[in-house]
Amino acid sequence: MLAKRIIPCLDVRDGQVVKGVQFRNHEIIGDIVPLAKRYAEEGADELVFYDITASSDGRVVDKSWVARVAEVIDIPFCVAGGIKSAQDAGRILEFGADKVSINSPALANPQLITDLADRFGVQCIVVGIDSYFDKETGRYQVYQFTGDESRTRATHWQTCDWVQEVQKRGAGEIVLNMMNQDGVRNGYDLEQLNLVRSACRVPLIASGGAGAMEHFAQAFTQANVDGALAASVFHKQIINIGELKQYLKQQGIEVRR
Repeated sequence: MLAKRIIPCLDVRDGQVVKGVQFRNHEIIGDIVPLAKRYAEEGADELVFYDITASSDGRVVDKSWVARVAEVIDIPFCVAGGIKSAQDAGRILEFGADKVSINSPALANPQLITDLADRFGVQCIVVGIDSYFDKETGRYQVYQFTGDESRTRATHWQTCDWVQEVQKRGAGEIVLNMMNQDGVRNGYDLEQLNLVRSACRVPLIASGGAGAMEHFAQAFTQANVDGALAASVFHKQIINIGELKQYLKQQGIEVRR
C-alpha cells in the first residue's frame, strides 16, 4: 500500500499567502517562501500553491516566486493558476515545479488536459475540482473561477461526471476541493469523498474541512483517499505536521518519513 500524503495548501494572491472561509473573505497569512520552507522542514510530503485570482484575472501564475520556492525546499510541489497552454505549463515546470494543476482553464477547454498529459506525462498533470453541494437539488456541482467572489459561477457539470471526464482526458491526479467545508474545520465531507472515490481510478486528494488530526485519519480510513490537503490548521499552527504523522502512524495509517 502506498503511504498516504500530507499536503499543505498555500493560496496565493498578490504575492502573499491568504486563506478564506468557503472561498470568501481571505485574510493575509504571510510570505510564500518562509511558509513553504517551514512546511518542508515540518515533514510535509509535498506542497500545493494556488494563485487564486490568476484564472479570473486572465493571467498566468507569477513564475518568480515559483523559482524562489524551488531554491529553498527539497520536496515536490504543484502550482496552479491560469495555465491555459503547454507553453504556460512548461515554463512553470522549468522554474522548478514538479506538477501543474488546472481547474477553470480545463473547464473552459477540456482538451487542455490531454494536451498537457501528452506533452509532459500524466504524472505531472493534476486537475483541481471545486465541488459545491446544492441543498436544493441534492447534487454536487462543479464551480468555476472560485478565486474571485464576483465571478464564481456554477458549471453544467455534476462532480462525478467531471471526475470521469478528466480521467478520460489524461488527468494523473485529482484534488477535490469541497467548497461547503472549506475553512470551517469540521471535517472532510466523507460522503462526497466516497462518491468520488467510486468514480476515480487515479490518486485522489481530499481538500476542505480539516480541523483536527482525526479528520485526516477519517479521510484515509473511511474514504481511502491518497492524500489530504489542508491550509488553515497548518497556517495557524493548530496542527504540526510531524505530530500529525506520528498520530496517523499510531492509528495504523502508513505515512512517509
